[in-house]
Order: sequence, then C-alpha cells, then structure tokens
Amino acid sequence: MQRQLAASLLTAIALALTACSTTVAPAPEDTRAPTVPAGVTATAGSASTVHVMWSAAADDRAVAGYAVHLDGRKVKDLPATTLMTDVVGLAPATRHRFAVRARDAAGNVSPPSAAVTATTLPAAAEDRTPPTTPTALRVTADGSRAATLRWSPARDDTRVTAYDVYQADTRVHTVPGTATTARLTGLRPGTAYAFTVRARDAAENSSPDSAPADLTTAPSPGAPPNTAPKDLTATAARGEITLTWTPPETGAPVTHHELHLDGRFATTIIWGTTPPPGRATYTFPVQDPPGTRHTVTLRARLPDGTWGDFSAPRTVVVR
Repeated sequence: MQRQLAASLLTAIALALTACSTTVAPAPEDTRAPTVPAGVTATAGSASTVHVMWSAAADDRAVAGYAVHLDGRKVKDLPATTLMTDVVGLAPATRHRFAVRARDAAGNVSPPSAAVTATTLPAAAEDRTPPTTPTALRVTADGSRAATLRWSPARDDTRVTAYDVYQADTRVHTVPGTATTARLTGLRPGTAYAFTVRARDAAENSSPDSAPADLTTAPSPGAPPNTAPKDLTATAARGEITLTWTPPETGAPVTHHELHLDGRFATTIIWGTTPPPGRATYTFPVQDPPGTRHTVTLRARLPDGTWGDFSAPRTVVVR
C-alpha cells in the first residue's frame, strides 16, 4: 500500500512539473498587408484644396489606418474610421496626383492605390458671396446599406465648385460642382438617417443647408421593424428650442421619450397621463451663445420597457 501511495505521489508530481514547464506558443507573426484601397477619387474644392475619398480596405486582422500621398510623398496619416480628407495648402491651378495606402497594427502597409489626379482651381479675386441653397433634395434607398441623393443645382456669382453631403452635421461625401447626385455607401440596416447638402464655391464659401431628406434603411433579414419617432422638426427661438415629432406605432401609448443632444443623453420627456394623439411637442431652454449648432435625436420607450431606435437627426442653430 505504501509503495502504491508513493508511486501515485511521484506520478502527480511529475505531471505537475510537466504542466508547469509547458509554454504557450506565441501568436503567429502578422506579415500579411491589407488590401489596396479602392475607389479613390480626388476633387478640387478651391484654389488651394483637394478633397480625397476612398473605399475601406480589408485585412486578415484589422486595418489600423490610412496614409494619403500627394505627388508620391505622404502628407496625411488617418485612423481606420476615416475614408475622406481635405489636402490643403496647394498652389492654384496646379495638377496633383493622389494615392492612398492602408496599414495594419503590425506595420504592414498595402501597395498604393491607383493614382488619381486633380487640378486646383485658378486663383480668383476676393469672393465673400456664398452660393444659393441647393433645393429639392431627395433620397432613395439602394438596398439596406446604400442610398442615392439627388438635388436641384445651386447658383453662385462665380461658379459652384463642389457639393458637400452632411449627415448629422458631419460631412460624409463630396462631389464636383457639376454633379447633382451622390451615392452613399456603408450605411447600417434598419437605421434612420437625415441628409443635407451644401454648395461650395472656389473661395470656400458654403451655402446654407438644404432642407433635410430622411431615409430609414431596410432592416436586416429577421430583424424587427424600425421603431424610431418620425418627422422630427427642431426650431429655435430666443433661449429655447422646440421639437415636434410623430411617436412610433408600438401598440400602446408612448409615454416616455429620450432626448439626445449632440450624441449625448440630455433628458427624458415623460407624459404623466395618456399622451395627446398625433404630433408631440416639447420645448427646452438653451443657454448657448447665438450661432451654436446642436444635433438633436429622439427615441421612444417601447411597451416592453426597452428603448427603440433613434430618430433621424436634426440640426438646429441657437438664436
């Protein structure tokens, strides 16, 4: 019996020592570079700026960022979430070549994209007059992840050189001043969006925003329908902002809404009794200086106690 116990003890000790001596194999080294960025475009926006855009690259792990090259030299390093940039400080009426390379966290860099060219606009006399506002903006869905915008052209005392597309007060696309359409990709299924367009001239004067065009993309297969409040409007008066909207159809009265200001929770709007039918209205005070811009979104509390989808955003300027 004692010999068996001793043997068992020796075996256990040997197994423990073997386990302790086992080392974890290091992760394989990442030597694979990202794919080449595709769809690179370059559009002159003024006598000194060119707007460069591209489509996302792919990597076996993750793309960490992009480098933009001007005439063969790197001029910008950007994070992986950025797919557009302005290259500034250029000489007027000068032709330039642009390319984009992707990099990963291990330092692997893709080959450069196909080079595209753009010529900055000629220098002009001082111009302080912005273009008129683009009109008749409309948007149509292209599946659940893309959309096409169309609008009527703006006018300018010299000429419109570019149109900038904004979503929630953030520029997401730019097309030449001769274009009146823009195709947007990379949208999320089942999401409410609001797009506006501004016209820009060679002196970088921008028009006011167009009226917004709303779009709710189709949900993914099997996903529930969108529950966002609809037709949100935001108007500013002295020291206050008033919102009006149509609550979503949930099968029960919607008694709670969350108000988010510039992407952050601001307050919960609560009706103490049954809410009135039809459009809802809420006014809240603001103490920001006149000219301050805010982006407003709403979402409703659903009958199961969870919060629904966000409304399409609205931008409002404090008076």
